[in-house]
Amino acid sequence: MSDEKNANLLDRRTFFLGTAGALALGTTACGGGSGGSSFSPIGGAAAQQAPQQQTPAAVAGADSPGTPDSPAPEPTTPEPTVHKIVHPGLLVTEDDLQRIRDKLAANAEPWVGGMNMMLKTNNTNLDANPRPLALVTRGVDGENYWQMIGDMVRALHLALRWNISKDERYAKKAVEFLNAWSSTLTELGGNSNVFLASGLYGNQWANAAELMRSYSGWAKEDVARFQTMLLNVFYPKAHDFLVNHNGTEIRKVTHYWANWDLANICAVYAIGVFCDRPDLVAEASNYYKSGRGCGASANNVYYVHPGYLGQWQESHRDQGHSTLGISLAGMLCQMAWNQGEDLFGYWNNRLLAGAEYVAKTNLADANGNALYTMPFAPYDGVHGAGTAAAGTNQLRPNWDLIYSHYVSRKGLSAPWTKAMLDKIRPERVDGGDQPGIGTLLYARDPVPAARPSGLSAFLSDGKVQLSWWGTAGASQYLVQRAASPNGPFTTLAPVTDPRTYTDDPDQGTWYYRIDAVTDAGEMTGADTLRVAVPGELWLHLPLNGDANDASGRGLHGQLIGGTSWGEGRNGGSAVQLDGRSGHIQLPDGAVSALGDFTVAVWVYWDTASVIARVFDFGSNDVAYMILILRDGNKQLRFSGSRNQFWKEESVAGGETPTGRWVHLAVTLSGTVGTLYMDGAQVATADGIWMNPFQMGKTTRTWLGRSQYGGDPYFKGRMQDFRIYSGAKDAAFIADLAR
Repeated sequence: MSDEKNANLLDRRTFFLGTAGALALGTTACGGGSGGSSFSPIGGAAAQQAPQQQTPAAVAGADSPGTPDSPAPEPTTPEPTVHKIVHPGLLVTEDDLQRIRDKLAANAEPWVGGMNMMLKTNNTNLDANPRPLALVTRGVDGENYWQMIGDMVRALHLALRWNISKDERYAKKAVEFLNAWSSTLTELGGNSNVFLASGLYGNQWANAAELMRSYSGWAKEDVARFQTMLLNVFYPKAHDFLVNHNGTEIRKVTHYWANWDLANICAVYAIGVFCDRPDLVAEASNYYKSGRGCGASANNVYYVHPGYLGQWQESHRDQGHSTLGISLAGMLCQMAWNQGEDLFGYWNNRLLAGAEYVAKTNLADANGNALYTMPFAPYDGVHGAGTAAAGTNQLRPNWDLIYSHYVSRKGLSAPWTKAMLDKIRPERVDGGDQPGIGTLLYARDPVPAARPSGLSAFLSDGKVQLSWWGTAGASQYLVQRAASPNGPFTTLAPVTDPRTYTDDPDQGTWYYRIDAVTDAGEMTGADTLRVAVPGELWLHLPLNGDANDASGRGLHGQLIGGTSWGEGRNGGSAVQLDGRSGHIQLPDGAVSALGDFTVAVWVYWDTASVIARVFDFGSNDVAYMILILRDGNKQLRFSGSRNQFWKEESVAGGETPTGRWVHLAVTLSGTVGTLYMDGAQVATADGIWMNPFQMGKTTRTWLGRSQYGGDPYFKGRMQDFRIYSGAKDAAFIADLAR
């Protein structure tokens, strides 16, 4: 999409402000761009473009309430753990290289097949000569980036061949290519595609150079010059893209798909390692964990379906770009792993959820017809609404890296990744967008299988929805339930795939675990989770003198900014918010373990202001859940979104009065939202997919304040704020209002 067309979206923003009560002008969420396709002149067809969701702690006792950390995700922005950079430490380490040497010496498959895939491209031809350019352009007439790709791939393959064989001829030739480019290249140019060049190629140049760090024949001044090239030519554009997304404020994140962000995150990370810049490493890591663009972990896996099938942000677009996104995210996680940071496990293996979804989507029959119909959450963004893009049998060589980590290294199950890998192993060279040759680089002997783990259990449409990560080699899973955390457990059903089960138990408090059936016997699941049916009080702030939680869970609020105490409903006190800075901060992740829920509160609204919040739960302005007192149509409205205002899924009705106490409540059951005012239902609507569980561990969980800095604060009083797990019925809400 051109920038001119994208600018016209300002008109659509105005429409949302006037009709749907959307938020004040600000930045928006994941959208598109011109693509991410690239020419692949070497070795194959043209390429196309750990918050932890939950790792619950075992419960302590039969009568203890479920805590918000079970099964809540890990923090959205944990401190990066990379403090001392390790070399070589990007896509491969010395341990990886030694494994490859040993396997090739033993003539072992699939490593020999992987090596042959690299050699047959003839990229390690010692007669080849570099063809460096001062200016590399992409996306304009006369573009020449393909010339750089050819030399970049050669440099990487020569570096690998030297590291594997220790034949110094390949080291000398690799250095010849690296030095030629570092002494010549001064600029990247073109249209917006220049940011694909900065990301895709900055990453791979850094990886080629990293493999040559230990070669004594690469002079220190030449190493420094290559670092300077990366820092002066590639890094500034990669950084600028992540900060500005090549546009004004309204277009920062809407114009570009996940692969654009991920390419540049990879470049910043790789350049940071090769240049010994921990600050760059932290920049890339933090963006992946908490960035606003589509490449951030929370946004590239747009929605997690039962069984941990993670719908990819480009799944409605095409499969070439979806598989590229998995490849780029995999490279980032591999580099971080080699530096001691586990991004693979981030947010309960969120990358694996995306990989399994994309892999299953692309499994096709001999005629290229998709084998499976995939679950799909509605997607609507800067490019309009989208439905699931058909599986097109995209056989991009990016599955060995995913499989090697999650299955061979961690002992988990990844059946759809395995099915894709079986179709393409040994992986070919890709070139341009990604290196490929994953079989050579990443195949490893498996570790013992892990127990079923990552169990989540929450209410959805009044039932208990379970999902878990499986065990490598398991034939089936046993879903088990007990009335006590220590059992006895009763098996409800055997499950194969997807790894999910929905239980409809009687009212009560129940405990769940998942066991795996393997050839070696039954393995007990790692997690036991507690669920109260049909729900329970989750958080209760009476707000009559303090912001402490009366539920027993310790989810105490904090009074921030202009807050005081005013007259309450029945002679007591109520929190007074000044409408300028006053709000209440709930603990991070206070609602993150919830599916179905109920929120209820008494409010005394002094002055009506459009889009003032009762609550706003999120971590930024991209994904959030909100209750606003008056939208652009003067209605009370509840909305949830994972794509900012482009696709707010809403229920609206009733006009919130000012100058008196009014009881407000919202419930979500499955995808049905219902609003209540003074105990009476005022609106209900289906099609609200974004429950709190999908938001992750929110870090800005606010009462009286918006994620958008330009929106008005709530001005008035609040009292008796309650959150329940489960959607309470109309009679219950009416009782609260009395």
